[in-house]
Amino acid sequence: MRRLFLRDCVPGDMVEDVFVITGKQFSATTTGKYFIKAFVSDRTTQVTARMWNATREIFNAIPDSGFLRVRGRVENYQNNLQFIIEQLWPAKEGSFDISDLMPHTTRDIDEMCQKLFEICGSIQNRHLAALVQAYLDDEDLMNSFAKAPAASTFHHAFIGGLLEHTLNSMQVADAVVRFYPGISRDLVLAGVFLHDIAKTWELRYDSAFGYSDGGQLVGHIVKSAIWVEQKAKSAEAILGEPIPQKLIDVLQHIIISHHGTPEFGAVKTPATPEAIMVHVLENMDAKLMMALTATRGDTATGGEGDWTEYMKAFGGRLYRPDVSIDEEPPQSQEKPQPPTKTPAPPRHEPQSKPALTTAAPAGKPSITNPLFESSQPKRK
Repeated sequence: MRRLFLRDCVPGDMVEDVFVITGKQFSATTTGKYFIKAFVSDRTTQVTARMWNATREIFNAIPDSGFLRVRGRVENYQNNLQFIIEQLWPAKEGSFDISDLMPHTTRDIDEMCQKLFEICGSIQNRHLAALVQAYLDDEDLMNSFAKAPAASTFHHAFIGGLLEHTLNSMQVADAVVRFYPGISRDLVLAGVFLHDIAKTWELRYDSAFGYSDGGQLVGHIVKSAIWVEQKAKSAEAILGEPIPQKLIDVLQHIIISHHGTPEFGAVKTPATPEAIMVHVLENMDAKLMMALTATRGDTATGGEGDWTEYMKAFGGRLYRPDVSIDEEPPQSQEKPQPPTKTPAPPRHEPQSKPALTTAAPAGKPSITNPLFESSQPKRK
C-alpha cells in the first residue's frame, strides 16, 4: 500500500504508519490531565503531535528520537496540521523504508564530493593547501561530511545537506572573488570549506536530526575552530615546517565570525574582507535555500494561498508565485516571409570585394563575462 506522506495529509485523514518522532514532552492541562507533545516527521515535512490522556509509562516507552509506528488522525489547529496520536508501537525493522522518513539531497553525492575535492585542490598557498588536505585525508570525517545535514530544521536539513551547502558556497565564492582583487581566493575557499565542518560532530542524523550532547554544550563554531589547530599539526608534520600562526588566526576568525553577529551565534563579528565574504556568501546560500523550500516546488507547505506562514528568518511572510513563468504557451504565429529582394542598380565600375574582418558587427559589441570563464588556476 502506497504511503501517505504528511505533506499530502488533510484534516480528517486517519493515518497509521512509521514516522520519525522527536522532541517529546510530558505535560499537564489546566485540569490536571496529562498529555504528550512531540514532533512526527517523514521526508516531506514535520508536524506537531499530541497524545491526550497519556501516562508516564507511555512517555517513557517513546524514544527521545527515533522511529515509531503511530496511529491517529490529522486535525487543523490554528491553520496548521496537527497529528493526534491514538495508539503507538515500536517500529519493527523491515516494516518501513528509511528513505521515506529521512529527507535526502536530490544531487549526486559522489559528484559533489569530486567537485569539492577539485576546488580544494586548486588552493595555491602551500600552507593552506596542506591544512585543507589534512581534512580531506581524514576518511571518517569526510564520510560524515558527505552524509550530514547542514542543520536540523532550517536550511539544507537533509542527508547530504552539509556537503551541498558547502559546495554551493564554494562555487559562488570562486565565481565572485575575482571581482575583488584584494581578497585572498585561497583563504576564502578554505574558510567556506571549514566554516561548518564540525556539524559532522554537532548533529545526529542516524534516525532523526538532532544535536549531540557535545553539540549542545560546545557547538560547531567553537569545535570547528579547535579542529583547525589540530589539523595544522598534521599538516606541519607533512610539510616539515610550521604553518604561520597568523594564517591559523585569520582562518579561525572566519569560522567563529561566519554567523555575522553575536545575536545569531557569532563569537566575533567579521573583521577581515575574507571573513565578511564568507559570512555573506554562506548566509546567502542558507537563506535562498530556506526561501525556495518555503515557496517553490513540492516541498512548499504552511501558510495560505500565495503566501507562506510567518518566517522568523525573514521577518515576515514570503510570496510564493514565480510570476516570470508564462501561464499559457504563446499562440502560434505565421512564419514571417522574407522581404522581396530588390534588384541591385546597374554598376558602371567594378567594386572591390570587402576584406574579411573578425570585428563585431556595428551595434552588437563583443561581450565577455568572467563568470563563464574557467577560474581555477593551475597548481604550481
